[in-house]
Formats: sequence, C-alpha cells, structure tokens
Amino acid sequence: MTETPQTMVARAWQENCPGLDVSPIEIFGRLRHLQEQHEEALAPLYEGAPISQGETAVLIFLRHAEGPTIARRLAHQRGCSAAAMGKLLSKLERRGMVTRRPNPADRRSALVEITPTGARMVDDYFPRQLALEASILDGLPQEWRQQFVEAMDVLSDRLRPLAGP
Repeated sequence: MTETPQTMVARAWQENCPGLDVSPIEIFGRLRHLQEQHEEALAPLYEGAPISQGETAVLIFLRHAEGPTIARRLAHQRGCSAAAMGKLLSKLERRGMVTRRPNPADRRSALVEITPTGARMVDDYFPRQLALEASILDGLPQEWRQQFVEAMDVLSDRLRPLAGP
C-alpha cells in the first residue's frame, strides 16, 4: 500500500508520543483527503458548465424534496452557514433555477423550490457525475463498498451528538 501523508504524520506522532492513539489521523485525515480528491476529480466535469458542484448538490436535494424547503435546512444539509447558502441561492435564483418566497409559517425564513430550469440542469449534470463516480468505484468489490458505507454510518451516528443541531 502507498504511504500517505496521513501515515507519515501518524508515524511521526507515534514516535514522539508512544502510546498515543494515532488511528484518528489515519481515518479522518484520509476522509478529508478523499473529499479533496473527489472534488478535484469532478472539477473537469463542471469546468465551463452553467452550474457548479455546490449548486448541483443543492439542486439535487431540492429536486427530490417533497415540496418547498427552508434555506436553513439546505444550509444544514450542505454543512455551510446560512449566509453562504443565501449567497448560493441568490445566484441560482438569478439564473432561474430556484424560486424563493416568504414562509407563511415564519416570515423570518424563506421557502425554496427548484424550477423546471433547475430540474433540467440537475437532470443533465448529475447523471454525468454519477457515471464518473461509478468508474472510480469500479475496482472496489461490492462487499467492501457496503462495509465502507456501514462504517461511515457508524461514524456519523457517533459524531451527530458532538456536532450539534
């Protein structure tokens, strides 16, 4: 197996602090690195496209939402601030991909819906993204994929109480 930056850092910590559990470096460091590599792998797909990776993720969520969604929920789902989500939604709204309207139940929030233009955009680009991601996973046996998903679910369950609302 290739030596990774995470392995080198873990080894250095282990040498300097024997007895210290360095396994989190191996796990969380790799997860961060995988996310960075994933974004880099997708970048050519979205280069020059009328939509970004982040916008696609929001439109995917809206595409399959049962009715309007509040912007705060979108921000939470994407793991970003309300301000960042507001900025992204403004861009999508200007380009006719989403609509926002005041929430009658709470005037402080807005209800967001995907438009037919936004739906067409995500329906065009997301299958391309899935095809690329499927090609990346080609060499990984189905059993390993399932084990990886299960391990990530366990980590997510353990992180949820620590991460807050």
